[in-house]
Formats: sequence, structure tokens, C-alpha cells
Amino acid sequence: MSGTTHTAATRAEYCVIACAETWRGDGEILASPMGPVPAIGARLAKLTFAPELLLTDGEAMLMGDIPPMGAASQVTEGWLPYRKHLSMVSGGRRHVMMGASQIDRYGNQNISCIGDWSRPDRQLLGVRGAPVNTLNHPTSYWVPRHSRRVFVERVDMVCGVGHDRAASAGPSARRFHDLRRVVTDLAVLDFTTEDGSLRIRSLHPGVTEDQVREATGFPLEVPPGGVPPTREPSAEELRLIREVIDPGGVRDLEVRT
Repeated sequence: MSGTTHTAATRAEYCVIACAETWRGDGEILASPMGPVPAIGARLAKLTFAPELLLTDGEAMLMGDIPPMGAASQVTEGWLPYRKHLSMVSGGRRHVMMGASQIDRYGNQNISCIGDWSRPDRQLLGVRGAPVNTLNHPTSYWVPRHSRRVFVERVDMVCGVGHDRAASAGPSARRFHDLRRVVTDLAVLDFTTEDGSLRIRSLHPGVTEDQVREATGFPLEVPPGGVPPTREPSAEELRLIREVIDPGGVRDLEVRT
């Protein structure tokens, strides 16, 4: 093994592990990671505990190999044109990890605009496929900068549908609504509370519960017995991250401590 494998895991590598864990147990579905750290996490999951995951090259091909970040796939496992992709989305055979410009305590997500919708201060990506994602298949979120600007009491516009809005919309909206986790540079959050609000699931090394609360614009619950640490990567997982999946260190450009 390379000597770099024996150096301590970085915050970015803990984030990669936390993202990878969101796909544990999903089986043969399409993993759709959005962003470098989620992409590294999905590739790590497929190389270790989730070999059945399907990954695309970002266009229309299912990858049969796991190329390093930035490199082209050399093995094509299948063809996934847009119409087939949409079919998988509507059929629930996909678990996406999206970003969030804003997210509230119930998981309502905004990637469209900041400020009043009729005259926003800033125009962002737009609603995109966020409503369909959240109402049809498992959805998680990745937030590389955990702050009160992102974790807000009320989002300026609802793109991804949270638990409160799905509940108020009725049975058809709740049927396949499945928000899993929110991974940030500070912690892992989930929605396993009675009212479907966010709680702290685990803390990354060096991060305190008070730090997470201070960086969040609403109250957060904690697990009974306290908040555990985020799972530590194994030596083999570190080797795969550093030498196989991301030898160029793209992860460190997104997460800095």
C-alpha cells in the first residue's frame, strides 16, 4: 500500500465516506451524484459495499468501469438515453444527491432564486427536476458549506419538496416521497424524527454539536444518547479515494478546513 494511505483522513475524505453511505443498501438503482464529493462517494460505494449501483458518464452511457475523476470511462455497460432516464426517475429506480442553495428544517430545498420570486435578488439554476426527484425516488443533499445562508427557517422558493409540504399535498405526494440524508462539511443530518424535521446524525472529526447548531438557522434534534462521530474510512477506502478514484485531489477543492 502507498504511504499516503496511512496518513490521517481529511475532512473531505470523511465527507466522501458520508456521501457513499447514502447509497448503502440501495441495490441495483441509478446513483445520480451532483458535485465532486458526491461523485467520488458514489464511485467508492460501487467499488466497495454497493457493487450493483449504476453510474453514468454524465451523458447517456452507463459506466462499466470506475475511471479517475476527470477521466473518460473505457467500458460501457449500457445505454441510457434521456427518455429512459426519465422512466427510471418516475419509476423510483434512482437515488439522487442534489445540492441546495437553501434548505429548511423539513427538507424543502431551493435552487431557483434568492429573494422574492416575483423580483429575486439572485437568479440560480431554476427548479430543474427537483420536484419530480423528491416525489418519485430517494433524494439526499450535499452542502459543502454548512451555514445559516443555506440552512434557513423558510426557503425563498420550494424546488425539492419537504416532509411538511408532501404531507399537506395528500397521499399521492407522500407515496414515494423519501428524503434520506443531508451531508455537509460539518456533519451528517437525517430526517428520522416524529415530524420529519432534520436532526444531527453524526459529526465529522473536530466538529462540535454547538458548531453545527450555530451554523444552522433553525433548531436541530439529536439522537437519543448523543451524536456519534461520522464513520471513519478504512485503509482500503482511503487507498481507493487517493489512488484510484481521485488521485488529483479534486475533493480538497470542494471541502477545506
